[in-house]
Formats: sequence, C-alpha cells, structure tokens
Amino acid sequence: MGTCRHQTSRTDQSDKAFYLLVYRFLFFDWLFRDVNRGSFLERAAAWRFNREMRRHLPIYLRRWVILTVCSYALGAMFESWLSLGHAAAFFYGVTSVSVAMAMLIVRSWLGLKYG
Repeated sequence: MGTCRHQTSRTDQSDKAFYLLVYRFLFFDWLFRDVNRGSFLERAAAWRFNREMRRHLPIYLRRWVILTVCSYALGAMFESWLSLGHAAAFFYGVTSVSVAMAMLIVRSWLGLKYG
C-alpha cells in the first residue's frame, strides 16, 4: 500500500513538472523580478536585472508567432477543406490570443529597452 502512494506521488510530480515545463516554454514572467517591491536600491537592481533578461523575449516572440501561424493555418484548413466551423472558430480564437501575446512581448521588449 505504501508503494502505491509513493508511485502516485511520483507521477503527480512528473505531471506537475511537465505543466511547469510547458508554462515556462510559453510564458516569460518567471524570468523577471518585481520592480515594485523592496527599497530603492533593490528596485533599481531588479530593473537592471529585467533589462538584462529582455534578451530572452525574442525567443518567446518567435514561439508565439509560430503558434499564431500554425493556429491560423489549422483554422483555415478546418474551415475550407473540412467545413468544420466550430473547430475553425477554436483555432481562430487561439490565433487572436497568440497575436495579443506577441504584441505584449513586443511592448515589453521595447519598454525594457527604451524605458
């Protein structure tokens, strides 16, 4: 009985690790520090750290642009070739979220570069 619990917790941990990996693959907020906490010197150090970490943002932008293109292509394929409107609407929705995320990344990169 103890083995089952140990085995279950191991699979739960691997599931959590997988979700964390996917989250870190798509989202970049874990790379940056909060510039609104701490003393003036701590906030300045966090700002410098964030400006250095902006070099990773183009990688995330590339991932979201690829997701945008793929989801749009899948939406067009489901709409025109297979005539499945609901599936096409889902992929077009993913496209619109991906475009918004790409714009957020561009704005963050520009803000950290020129801000």
